[in-house]
Amino acid sequence: MKTNAEIFGLNHIPASFVVIGGGVIGLEMAAYFSAVGSKVTVIEMLDRIGGDIDREIAALLYDNYRKKGIDFKLNTRVTAVDGPRVRFTSPEGDGVVEAETILLSTGRKPLLSGFGLETLQPQMDQGRLVVDRSGRTSVPGLYAAGDVNGHLMLAHTAYREAEVCIDRILGGTEEVNYKAIPAVIYTDPEVASVGETAESAAEEGLDVQTVNVSMRYSGRYVAEHEGGDGICKLVVARGDRRLLGVHLIAEYASELIYGAGLMIDRALTIEEIGKVVFPHPTVSEIIKEAALQYGSI
Repeated sequence: MKTNAEIFGLNHIPASFVVIGGGVIGLEMAAYFSAVGSKVTVIEMLDRIGGDIDREIAALLYDNYRKKGIDFKLNTRVTAVDGPRVRFTSPEGDGVVEAETILLSTGRKPLLSGFGLETLQPQMDQGRLVVDRSGRTSVPGLYAAGDVNGHLMLAHTAYREAEVCIDRILGGTEEVNYKAIPAVIYTDPEVASVGETAESAAEEGLDVQTVNVSMRYSGRYVAEHEGGDGICKLVVARGDRRLLGVHLIAEYASELIYGAGLMIDRALTIEEIGKVVFPHPTVSEIIKEAALQYGSI
């Protein structure tokens, strides 16, 4: 059994490949090995793939990869790994699947030992350092950036956190806006998101409305991906009509999402987004199209 760090040491393409965990990294590895010819099975204990991504987009990604031959076992818990055999239990009963290569991809946790935190004893919560939006811990003068704080464990998040920490140490006032940090699943099609989903907004008690448009409203997308089923979804505050979230499933999603993050960071309204000039023909126009459709509701 291998982790995602070890899997790149393979010197051949396995005939069969089991991924334990249907989150971001598990899906990326499943997509790659399926594309190069492995028979892939993904075992996920939740009722959907993709973790906290938008449910509708998760369902579309699931359908895309089932059509490509990936076998998904949802609501399923692994009970044992015995050599090439992965034993599991699901609502349908117990089962076993064999694979030449098994990838364990059930998440990571912060590494907090080995550099003196035991002496300083900063506040922690469920195995992570507690920090505010400026990176400050509970210990005066101690700042933390990166995976140790457990916020959006992504490289670009750590870059921004480090910038903010340094700014604060030098007397600045910057903060990290975690709601404006994008995330991408590098599958085919790609999934990209930033800000609130309808589900997270409901949990926070936010009054929101969503609009969902097909990527086929983009002529460029249609020309290059005939038959594609991508979508663009906006999450908008019902009161002041500020953009709170953008969720995409499309081949270009990773290249579009930074702009949506900027719109959220600047608290743009639907009307303001409708006035942004997008180059034509580009797939990015889909964000303006969605904003215009929302504006007509």
